[in-house]
Amino acid sequence: MEAALIIRKKRDGAALEREEIFDFIQRYSRDEIPEYQASALLMAIYFRGLDARETADLTEAMMRSGQTLDFSELAQPKIDKHSTGGVGDNASLIVGPAAAAGGLVVPMISGRGLGHTGGTLDKLESIPGFRTRLSPSEFRQALAECGMALVGQTEELVPADRKLYALRDVTSTVDSIPLISASIMSKKLAEGIDGLVLDVKTGSGAFMKRIEDARALAERMVQIGTACGKRVRALITGMSQPLGWAVGNALEVIESIETLKGRGPRDLVEISRELTAHMFLLGSVDDSLDAGRARFDAVIRSGHALEKFIQTISRQSGDPRVVEDYSLLPCAQHEDSLVAWEDGYLAGLDAGTIGRASMTLGAGRDRLDSVIDPAVGLVFEKKVGDAVETGERICAIYSNDRTRVERVRQMLGDVTVIAQEPVAPPVLILDVI
Repeated sequence: MEAALIIRKKRDGAALEREEIFDFIQRYSRDEIPEYQASALLMAIYFRGLDARETADLTEAMMRSGQTLDFSELAQPKIDKHSTGGVGDNASLIVGPAAAAGGLVVPMISGRGLGHTGGTLDKLESIPGFRTRLSPSEFRQALAECGMALVGQTEELVPADRKLYALRDVTSTVDSIPLISASIMSKKLAEGIDGLVLDVKTGSGAFMKRIEDARALAERMVQIGTACGKRVRALITGMSQPLGWAVGNALEVIESIETLKGRGPRDLVEISRELTAHMFLLGSVDDSLDAGRARFDAVIRSGHALEKFIQTISRQSGDPRVVEDYSLLPCAQHEDSLVAWEDGYLAGLDAGTIGRASMTLGAGRDRLDSVIDPAVGLVFEKKVGDAVETGERICAIYSNDRTRVERVRQMLGDVTVIAQEPVAPPVLILDVI
């Protein structure tokens, strides 16, 4: 089929046939269609959209562009969790071990951070020696031994998505609901899972700023998964302020370990508990969310979830001693502070700006090939709803280049709101699809 005719058809607002979508994706994956034509189709989709059937066809075409995995020899239910990305969102490092400790197999293929949102792979690679690139046989062995594996996308798995994602980034077509849905679900459906729990973020620190857009994205992904015979649930969660205390790669690993030790921040524990409970329910490990929540609390309290994380670190060539000795993780040279300038109650912490402030320190990347500094970042000692006193520290700023600190302190100060009346913490779970 002629690529230009497919592009014109979508440009003019017509629905693409399944055969047209498959032909375009297959030929693009084989480098038979140039990037300028793929860019044109992406832009046409960005403005004209895809209906539910077209999105499902695009997802399947991308999934079938490479290898798919099959873990049917593992008896336990295979359930994954995916977040659409936020600031300080390290829940995967807690949910994965807790779900595995509770009786699930968790084949978690994760991504890297881009822009103000963090990436699970970047966090894990701050652990000395940790390998996120496993061969299919190594991936299978890790799942059999540990019940979980935290890995990156290989060249063989959904190559069409890898190529299209890089192209979307440089053509300003990232924030398209059909393209986001197809990108996420093609990777997840290729994992050989039985079910999937989605954490769809909304707010200033998320890709979906408006809850209406987050709901539309959640509904589209649930539709795709259900049409492919998978059990899928989506939680819409707030990202108006960072999740937890830490924003930065090694700092978030420390926070994850503290949470697995039962000492985590309230909001991170709540989100992790809820996501894991839905995973237990989808995997038929429990028959109610209350039972799933209780199972999460039990594996944290007993230390079994922490044991799973230690086991996974070792299995993926990382240094398990970091669990007890945080000095083995990358450490920043300098520590500075943002302090309260008056008495009151913390009423606002804009997650998007805070994510960009962490990028300014070097904790994030603005291009896929950017090098990040795993040691730097922010640790909040106060969150929305907390009382503050003049001079009291709101946030610790960890840096290796002190020339950036004043700019970061100014960015944080501009979006930190102190009110004179008590403020309620923001609601975390906004909807379930």
